[in-house]
Amino acid sequence: MTDPAFRSGFASLVGRPNVGKSTLVNRILGEKVSIVSDKPQTTRHQIRGILQRPDAQLVFVDTPGIHKPRTLMGERLNSAATETFGDVDVTCLVLDATQRVGPGDRRIAARLPEGSVVVVNKIDRVAPAVLLEQLAAAAEFPAVEWFPVSARTGEGVEPFVEYLLGRLEEGPAWYPRDVSVDAGEGFRVAELVREQLLGVVREELPHSIATRTVAWEWPHVTVEILVERESQKGMVIGRGGAVLKEVGTRVRRQLPEGAFLELRVRVERDWQSRPGSLEQLGY
Repeated sequence: MTDPAFRSGFASLVGRPNVGKSTLVNRILGEKVSIVSDKPQTTRHQIRGILQRPDAQLVFVDTPGIHKPRTLMGERLNSAATETFGDVDVTCLVLDATQRVGPGDRRIAARLPEGSVVVVNKIDRVAPAVLLEQLAAAAEFPAVEWFPVSARTGEGVEPFVEYLLGRLEEGPAWYPRDVSVDAGEGFRVAELVREQLLGVVREELPHSIATRTVAWEWPHVTVEILVERESQKGMVIGRGGAVLKEVGTRVRRQLPEGAFLELRVRVERDWQSRPGSLEQLGY
């Protein structure tokens, strides 16, 4: 018998902020390809994680949370998410089981292309009765399948993935067979820095922070941290450099042994609303 034809395709995860899209992608791939935090708009780019199987390649496109934008960056984050609707084989709307289905979810659902699926995440955090209510509400959306899952525990994730694999058609391997994410190492390190900053800095700062790798001469890596105000610069550095030191320590734990990470903080006033600044940052 001959081997079955190789199959491939793309599936995007879309939804409001903090519904667990990045955690779900990380769970599916068994490694960290997207940074996660409890802050809205943690994901700011389309991140592609590649699930490799002997006879198939399924590319998951993790997208920014769709929200009501207040800045030019917010508008571009929404565009980065919604533009995947017509560019992938399957669109997956991810809902939060701990939050009632609201107007934001309905607005996204109204734009779903034909053949989309709905994923109700965080089922480990709600009672069975609440989950049934959430699934009933989600059943109103135009979808062909509905999946209750927990990205944190893995419950229900395998049936969801197997369903998507079953939707794939014959096609090429779009990425090398040993690759799990399409982002470069410089981008990954900058994202790790931003992830750790989100866990350390004060509530009002996360949206004003951007990171980018400006020098890579391994093992020396330099990451620049941008803020919008001079006062924010002091908050990011911390008293006696304590915040930067803590962030650097956390990031280095996730890098190969011997890495030297230098962090620099620079003020770029109102970068979230300046087209030139956003383009330089890749937004």
